[in-house]
Amino acid sequence: MCAILTEIQAIVEGLLSETGASRVTLRQDVPGEHVFPVTDEALAPGVGSLKEERSVDMRRQPVAIELGAGRQVVQNDSAAAYEDDAAYHRMREIYGGLAAQIVTPVLVDGRVVAVLSVHQLGSTREWTEAEIEACREAAARLAALL
Repeated sequence: MCAILTEIQAIVEGLLSETGASRVTLRQDVPGEHVFPVTDEALAPGVGSLKEERSVDMRRQPVAIELGAGRQVVQNDSAAAYEDDAAYHRMREIYGGLAAQIVTPVLVDGRVVAVLSVHQLGSTREWTEAEIEACREAAARLAALL
């Protein structure tokens, strides 16, 4: 089990390095009172952790609904998304000024078992096809481990 945890952390850290993003998180469907809590993360210097953040109800987030359908979400400008959804924009602020993100479901037998997120804080950015594909590849590697 320790080797799997080490490999998961290596995937998360590798994706942070490859994308140059602010934060990469892995949320897993684990037993407990919280829905898909952050279990693993890699942070750029000065970026806050989301491991203990519990105020955002992930079940009601529009991105979570897309993920539940097995779709990857790519946002170059997160502030422009879901303009009328106050809870979504509250989440962006709680998450440190989330400005852009790539969120990829980790699927095992067609079921979402985890969520891999790459966050850019502060300013928008254009994600490259290589970065989007790197997220898909990391999610596939995570699926094989989970």
